[in-house]
Amino acid sequence: MSAPRRALVIIDAQQEYFEGLLPIQYPDRDQSVAQIATAMDAAAQANVPVVVVQHQTAEGAPIFAPGSATFPLHPDLEKRSAQVSHQFTKTFASVFAGTDLEQWLREREIDTLTLVGYMTNNCVLGSAAAAEPLGFTVEVLSDATGAIDLANAAGSAPAKQVHETIMTLLNSNWAAVAATETWISAVQSGSALPGDNLIESAARGRNAE
Repeated sequence: MSAPRRALVIIDAQQEYFEGLLPIQYPDRDQSVAQIATAMDAAAQANVPVVVVQHQTAEGAPIFAPGSATFPLHPDLEKRSAQVSHQFTKTFASVFAGTDLEQWLREREIDTLTLVGYMTNNCVLGSAAAAEPLGFTVEVLSDATGAIDLANAAGSAPAKQVHETIMTLLNSNWAAVAATETWISAVQSGSALPGDNLIESAARGRNAE
């Protein structure tokens, strides 16, 4: 099996999730952004392209408005701008919808996307699912992503439960989920991350009852 041709895709690692209306609750946001920075540095050392995506809404919107104080990237990532190969904005949860990302990846024969950033429960999940019909392999770094507490008419869940549940869901079908340190080792060795599958995950789930 040939080595994965990876790109590290940093999703919406913007100040909105640190100083805005959507602060990441789990994992600790300062620790998770530090892991994103670590992944960026490892990607640069291994010549893995880094893609930065920022969510954008209309001017004057309460979140992700261009020109607002919370639209820019986290400063620890902004200062690594020289490591970025491609950067663009999006308006949907998926990094593919209405963007040139698929074309950019195809032109470089990239077959594996490593997703980091925010939020686990929206744009990370949406991007991983959107990659499946396009034929891309997906990796998600569990300690370099993050979720928020949720409550609505359908129910409620704390961020830890949201994050861990979605990581389990992703690893059962749409992505190989791992910690940043494990991913760096895989990058350095040129190997793929081992994922799981829905059938075996379901069997383990039944046996755990």
